[in-house]
Amino acid sequence: MCAISETHVTETTSPKSPTISISDEMRKSYLDYAMSVIVSRALPDVRDGLKPVHRRILYAMMEGNYDWTKPPRKSARIVGDVMGNYHPHGDSSIYEAMVRMAQDFSMRLPLVDGQGNFGSVDGDPAAAMRYTESRLARAAESLLRDIDKNTVEFAQNYDETQLEPTVLPAEYPNLLVNGANGIAVGMATNIPPHNPGEVIAACEAYVNNPEITTEELTEIVPGPDFPTGALIMGRHGIREAYRTGRGSIIMRARAEVQTNAKDRESIIVHEIPYQVNKAQLLERIGEMVRDKVLEGISDIRDESDRTGMRIVIEVKRDAAGDVVLNKLYRHTRLQTSFPVNMLAMNAGRPIQMGLKDVIEAFCEFRKDVVIKRTTFLLNKSRDRAHILAGLMVALASIDEIIELIKKAPDTETARNELCATAWPAHEVGAFIALIDDPGHAVVDDHYTLSEVQARAILELRLQRLTGMERDKLAAETQELADKIADYLDILGSDTRVSQVILDELAATRERLSDDRRTEITDQLADQDDEDLIQQEDMVVTVSHRGYIKRVPLSIYRAQRRGGKGRAGMKTRDEDFVTRLFVTNTHTPILFFTSKGMVYQLKCYKLPESAPQSLGKAMVNLLPIEPEETINTVMPMPDDESSWGDLNVMFATASGNVRRNNLSDFTNIKRNGKIAMKMQDGDELVGVIPCNDDDDVLMATRNGKAIRFAANAVRVFRGRDSTGVRGIKLLGKDRVVSMSIIADPENEYILSVTENGYGKRTPIKDYRQSGRGGQGVANIEISPRNGQVMASFTVVEEDQLMLVTNQGQIIRIRVHGGEGDSIRIASRKTLGVRLFDVADDNDEKVVSAGLIHESDDDDDDHDVVADGEGRDDALTSPNSETQTETEAVKPDNSDAPDEEA
Repeated sequence: MCAISETHVTETTSPKSPTISISDEMRKSYLDYAMSVIVSRALPDVRDGLKPVHRRILYAMMEGNYDWTKPPRKSARIVGDVMGNYHPHGDSSIYEAMVRMAQDFSMRLPLVDGQGNFGSVDGDPAAAMRYTESRLARAAESLLRDIDKNTVEFAQNYDETQLEPTVLPAEYPNLLVNGANGIAVGMATNIPPHNPGEVIAACEAYVNNPEITTEELTEIVPGPDFPTGALIMGRHGIREAYRTGRGSIIMRARAEVQTNAKDRESIIVHEIPYQVNKAQLLERIGEMVRDKVLEGISDIRDESDRTGMRIVIEVKRDAAGDVVLNKLYRHTRLQTSFPVNMLAMNAGRPIQMGLKDVIEAFCEFRKDVVIKRTTFLLNKSRDRAHILAGLMVALASIDEIIELIKKAPDTETARNELCATAWPAHEVGAFIALIDDPGHAVVDDHYTLSEVQARAILELRLQRLTGMERDKLAAETQELADKIADYLDILGSDTRVSQVILDELAATRERLSDDRRTEITDQLADQDDEDLIQQEDMVVTVSHRGYIKRVPLSIYRAQRRGGKGRAGMKTRDEDFVTRLFVTNTHTPILFFTSKGMVYQLKCYKLPESAPQSLGKAMVNLLPIEPEETINTVMPMPDDESSWGDLNVMFATASGNVRRNNLSDFTNIKRNGKIAMKMQDGDELVGVIPCNDDDDVLMATRNGKAIRFAANAVRVFRGRDSTGVRGIKLLGKDRVVSMSIIADPENEYILSVTENGYGKRTPIKDYRQSGRGGQGVANIEISPRNGQVMASFTVVEEDQLMLVTNQGQIIRIRVHGGEGDSIRIASRKTLGVRLFDVADDNDEKVVSAGLIHESDDDDDDHDVVADGEGRDDALTSPNSETQTETEAVKPDNSDAPDEEA
């Protein structure tokens, strides 16, 4: 509270007026206002779970006989009764409170049965109260039952003309069943609704064992049960809320991904979190799709009707439904939290309460209600029994009493004489003793009537003198005697009180319980997209103009060498495929740019497309500058445990190399980081993981290659250097590829030329030298072969994929059956034909990739890709082309090594 100067105001109307401190007066007035809001408006009572306005509405409806068994009445009439008798506030606040009690999507057990428009989960307001009708719901009967039996205290209403209850004698803990929310002064409450059957069962468990722990109660009440259903993610927030009264519960919509007949995925939402406005939710999703915050969504429809909720979110063909749904959970209110703050009024004070505290307070209240009700019924039975005792005495001496009445001059005299006479009670003494009438016992076989009994005798009708009526009086006396004995036994035994509470709780549970609507799952709420993606090998294709896509490896089938291949990627004019590799959907992929920056994306975040599709521009996936291009795309090793022991070797087109720790590139944020400082006119040609025991092989466009130890290049600590020289280039020669030699005994150097020729050469043919030399001959450069396109290490189990600038792709085995292997030859040879490129349109091989796992399909015949027609059939080997290749250069040719 802000400081207020001690300013004093003196009344001038009278010299004796007191001096008032403004700060004291404001402090007192503010505290009075705050307590009024806390006690009388904002916080519910722990006993019946109601705020004053709700309690007054229910009591006024009971007084007006708007019972659930009667026809409903105009809501305006009910609001008028409440406002006129009990609640001195505006009619709109009363009606809004009554509307909420009638909404089945707001209350777990609606307390008002409304007819007409009472709002919707879309946030539509209720119709005006002159158009709707209401009555008490059946669940409200259990809150009001026995209110006329002196079970609760009453207080004066606002104008002191009537009495109103300070609490309702609730038969179930409504605070937990329907929850509550409110904002007071300096405090607030937010209690979630629960399943009625579970909460009442927990109360029964507490009555049977008051020492029960919160953990044991949690086994009975596993968590909130929201009227809108949906899911609760995890149990930690629930345990904290039940233990301390505070916690955060993660709610998630119930949704599923369905695939239609056209293989298009749709997300179907059946239930949304509690208190989420459906219309605003859909509007927000639409805005985020329009702003490209959410991608992969093509259409949104609300197909909800009277049978239930149904929101349809259409997913684009190249998007994964599970991933889109996970993003919806992350960015929209399809997943939200419920901040639990279990603050309620207990004994006139606002108290933070846990689950056991609420149940304990309610059970103590029920005990008080049962005792007060039993005391009320005992007194009422005794009053009736007292009258019956007088009637029994009168019937035993009916002739004398009639004679006395006949002689009396008036009623008062007759009543006084009846009270003054001691009447014989030897015939009815047993009954009088049976009903235990204190203060009016039989003395010396005589009984003295009280004024009440005398008045009852004077009002006795003659028909009660018949034998049948006398038998009825005797039976009623016996029944009252049994009731009085039972009431006394209840009041004298805590065990009996507990048993009465248990019986009533069981009856209430049987009447109100229903199935749980909200499912509690142990699944983590912050599940990453990667957890939803199935691990699968993908062929990643990159085009010259910067388009990228991924295609499942299973789409392709192995062919023999020399085939025509199949369409691998649709390209635009002047575009062609430049990079291809096979990796897993969960593998991080590093993107190195022409300016030496590096970015990272998981493979599953790349657009999945058909083999003939164009893909998506990388500039739309990465935040690169307009003049920047992606020069190198490198998948990280599949084995994450090896990342800490590996280095990364960089090679540039100008022949420079640099070695860094792989850990320098494992934590790259969306805006990327500097990877290597580049000189003008230079660019990256390769970035490959390696270790100290590996060798590096660099191959040039003009058929040179150099092999040197990886540890000949020191590990650079920074990422902004240009590195050191790896190979000395002559003329306009450029480095085209870099490979790492890890297993010289089993690996070969596979070289591929741009005209589709290639060969394998044993590693031993490439002697190790120091870095910085000119290298040795790698493959013969001729008009037939063209320049070298790539050279890298392979093993016999590998498969090779080649792509041309016309978008054709082929997959062949490095070592296949007879006549189907890539020939092993010495370094300076022409090689054999691997890809039958077309000469008439200047087709060239522009990219090559390795598959490090053998294909399960070993069929040597033409194979049609899954779901494809014969136009995309993989062709059989061309024997004529193979013969021509062998005639140009025999397999055993042995040209001398040429060192520069």
